[in-house]
Amino acid sequence: MELELKIEKKNGYFIAVDQSGTEYTKSDGPRQIMMQLAYENNQVLYQAGEKWRRRAMDSSEVKIAVAAKSSDTTEPVNAGIIDPTKLPEDIMKFIHDAPKFRPKTIIVTDLKWKFLIRSIVRGKNVMMTGPAGSGKTQTAIAAAKALGRPMSYFNLGATQDPKSYLIGNTHFEKDKGTIFRDSAFIKAIETENSVILLDELSRAHPEAANILMTVLDPNLRSLRIDEDPNTPVINVAEGVSFIATANIGNEYTATRVMDRALVDRFVTFEMDVLSKPQESSLIKMTFPGLKGNPVVDSITTMADMFRNELKSSTPQISTAISTRVVLELASLIVDEFSFQEAVECTVYPFYSKDGGAASELTFVRQVVQKFIDSSTAKEKLV
Repeated sequence: MELELKIEKKNGYFIAVDQSGTEYTKSDGPRQIMMQLAYENNQVLYQAGEKWRRRAMDSSEVKIAVAAKSSDTTEPVNAGIIDPTKLPEDIMKFIHDAPKFRPKTIIVTDLKWKFLIRSIVRGKNVMMTGPAGSGKTQTAIAAAKALGRPMSYFNLGATQDPKSYLIGNTHFEKDKGTIFRDSAFIKAIETENSVILLDELSRAHPEAANILMTVLDPNLRSLRIDEDPNTPVINVAEGVSFIATANIGNEYTATRVMDRALVDRFVTFEMDVLSKPQESSLIKMTFPGLKGNPVVDSITTMADMFRNELKSSTPQISTAISTRVVLELASLIVDEFSFQEAVECTVYPFYSKDGGAASELTFVRQVVQKFIDSSTAKEKLV
């Protein structure tokens, strides 16, 4: 008999039930978004190969489903103010089993990954901090994918017109007159259980922070289109989680001091700088062709030396090599650039020539030369 799942809603989450009464949740069944669509459209789910598909119920099943929805008095999960004692047991288990479905290329501790997943499941706002190139954006995207949730990306550091970017624009059309066109951000916040990535929040225009204040407030969760009191208010949909990334520190010259009231609307998730063994493992996972190639050790040892230099009492450099740069360097080695060529393209541009023989770049070149002169660094990819 073909496996067919009917969808029910409990405590704000969707579950699937087969013909025998067995329940399937996100951890062992279809994605929440698939179950939601089936529930809202009076459909059942069935398996086609490894994928789940939707199809219409028959007329009698539709009547039963509609009646069940009209009598559903369960309280929806309210983002930001969930009572954990009311969470279904399977959701709690799912949160604590989160490390089992972390992608291998996302290198964070089990605790941090579990904390991130829990924050998204409970509709929290998450502020991801850490050095540039440490994997903040990739980790946020991976978490959304692991949960099977729709994701929208907004680079707040790249716009100087936050009102148009986050709210929308008024346009004049000859046949319709003046009309207002919603932004992609408004469409995103109206999508239930979505993850919204606010990238480079620390570089955002101050007006963006003003717009986001009420959106991120757990007690308001709304956005007013205009200052006119008669303007409709857009409410953030149920289960939406906002994830912001921020670079904090003196070396990030284009960043702004963020308003404390804005920062307090987030829980903080700090990305760690990878250790030498972790970075080596990441390179080999990303570029399997470099497994066994001694150049991987040269790359990670060099990066580690620069990071340790930056921590010294009198550092001769102003910035370290990020994991993003390390991976780009490795990709050039895969494309058969020499070690020296790869470093010239990826590492040298970050260091100043000011000061001549005493410049940052001179110091960096001297360190790199040790690896160029070594026999292991000269080996090419086979």
